[in-house]
Amino acid sequence: MTYSIVARDPATGQLGVGCESHFFAPGAGVTRADPGVGAIATQAFVDGRYAGAGMAALAEGRPAAEVLDELVAADPHPQVRQVALVGRSGDAASRTGGSCIGFCGGIVEGPVAVQGNMLASDRVLPEMLAAYRSAPGDLAERLMVAMEAAEAAGGDVRGSQGASLVVVDGEPVSDPWNHRPVDLRVDDHPDPVGELRRLLGQRRAFDAVSSTMFAPGLMVGPYHEPSPGDRDRALARLDAAARVMVGNPEADFWAAVLLARSGDRSAARERLAGPLRQNPRLRGFLGRMAEAGFLDHGEIEELL
Repeated sequence: MTYSIVARDPATGQLGVGCESHFFAPGAGVTRADPGVGAIATQAFVDGRYAGAGMAALAEGRPAAEVLDELVAADPHPQVRQVALVGRSGDAASRTGGSCIGFCGGIVEGPVAVQGNMLASDRVLPEMLAAYRSAPGDLAERLMVAMEAAEAAGGDVRGSQGASLVVVDGEPVSDPWNHRPVDLRVDDHPDPVGELRRLLGQRRAFDAVSSTMFAPGLMVGPYHEPSPGDRDRALARLDAAARVMVGNPEADFWAAVLLARSGDRSAARERLAGPLRQNPRLRGFLGRMAEAGFLDHGEIEELL
């Protein structure tokens, strides 16, 4: 009841998985990715053991095809499963059970596999793979383009409802929660892939805001630029984020704070005007920022 893609980026080592289905919250059951281990999509009649046992086997560094064969052998009903996985070595594998509903199947090409069942046509998977192969950008972008191509080719014959996109870093780590640059789900939406595209843009915009908020010297502790031009580069990132975050004053607010901290009070007041109109409660929040050490009370009086 789903189409999906798993892949490893040879340039960065990142691992990722994306899916779409006419089913509620498919990301909760279909997609899994662990940093430095692998990415798995389990669909049709989902059995969570494929994700759990499969990831444990991939963590041992075993080839994806070998792991998949072992999982299938232990499954009492493999004919209703569709599974794909890729490990950190970059070898992907995919299998479609004989009782999966057509159009169904999978294509494996090096470190990427696409698969689906209940598809609108036999064009969906080839066009999905071709789009992934030709798309520029990082792994998240290429997975996104692949799913958009699948939708354009007809996608799930029943329509669209939910989608998921997960990208993790390529090296094993002791803090995997810090190595998931993209982890997005659309549980119920008339255009889940379109909504996933919007959320990916928001994810990148908020990453730009976060990278500025916690930048030592720029925002944390006494103000200084770690390297010449860091302030202007941070402001440029915030400008780009503000263009994406329409209706959300977060990027403009933190740009105003950065300008105030750097001594450019006139520009800070101008940048702060919009956020204060949108959310007057930010006036009180500025006082809390002084208590937390981001600004001093004199700076806030000049801003207001």
